[in-house]
Amino acid sequence: MDIVPNTNPKPFSRITVCLDMDGCPNRCRHCWLGHGPNGRLSEDELRFTAAQFRPFADRLVVDDWYREPDFSPDYRERWRLCQALSDLPRTHFELISVWRLVRDETYVEWLSSLGLRAAQLTLFGGEETTDLYTGRRHAYREILEAIDLLVENRIVPRIQVFVNRENIGELPQIAALIKEKRLEARCAAFGGEFSCFVHQGSCDGENEKLYPVRVTPAELERIPEPLAGYTLKHFHKESLMDVFGRTERELYRELLADRSTESYVDDSPVFFVDASFNVYPNRTCPAPFWRLGNLKADGAAKILENYVQNRSLAQSVRASLPVCELAKAQGDPDSLRLFSKGDYIDFLLNRYCRERG
Repeated sequence: MDIVPNTNPKPFSRITVCLDMDGCPNRCRHCWLGHGPNGRLSEDELRFTAAQFRPFADRLVVDDWYREPDFSPDYRERWRLCQALSDLPRTHFELISVWRLVRDETYVEWLSSLGLRAAQLTLFGGEETTDLYTGRRHAYREILEAIDLLVENRIVPRIQVFVNRENIGELPQIAALIKEKRLEARCAAFGGEFSCFVHQGSCDGENEKLYPVRVTPAELERIPEPLAGYTLKHFHKESLMDVFGRTERELYRELLADRSTESYVDDSPVFFVDASFNVYPNRTCPAPFWRLGNLKADGAAKILENYVQNRSLAQSVRASLPVCELAKAQGDPDSLRLFSKGDYIDFLLNRYCRERG
């Protein structure tokens, strides 16, 4: 694929670019995006970012965030600007800013006016544990307040529960909270359907640090039945093992026989641009070994050329080194920790590159 601007057809059918304009109020211990510093970028810098990528895609989609949506005080103006800069009509993503929801009484009304029908909130257990894992005091209280505000405005709160061996004993508290707040009946009253799911997320970014406490098959039996039922319904699975994956030991043995490589180049790529204008493909955490260049220093043409040619360290390793070598170098043949196969390969790749970066 040649990266030449102003050609017809253009090199990519669609490019989505996400500029981390304001960052995030939280420092979640499970965050696959990591804890980058918060910036405060201008609308002109968002326009600059869009203009850089526009010549290379038939359709461009622009977002002003990739960590916390609507964190900016001028979130309405940002939404309108992203709509104007994008070539496709937008709907609001189901991630929202709990921080803003409890501080701006007009925010939930605005979300409702955009047609948002469900919003995802994250719990880790009780108050102390949720505050600890969110990285912010009073996060738990704000999440509970947000649940009620959403329901009152006919928006279904979808509860995401992150689990590991540290917090699994607190899951009954979440099941009790759902029952106490009568979320099924209250959502049904306005035609909505309450949903909830338990998972452990991918093992990258901050969540990679929780590898030692990742769940095993034995822990799945401790997930309360109501939460297990919600989870199976959400993922359309028959068992919790289908949701949580396979043991590292099993995946390790399988990958030892796998000599495949893979290019992560896509016709409709998504790129993260941090507050310093470093650019990363949206594959896993925006780590240095995934960096494609700096938008202001290098320009989009060079960055896209690096992307297509697999020039970031992580892309280069994955495109050239058989996955069996990643497993040999980084896998644990005795571990019962659970992974999906794709997440496990990304985990191995990130660890391999970090040691060589």
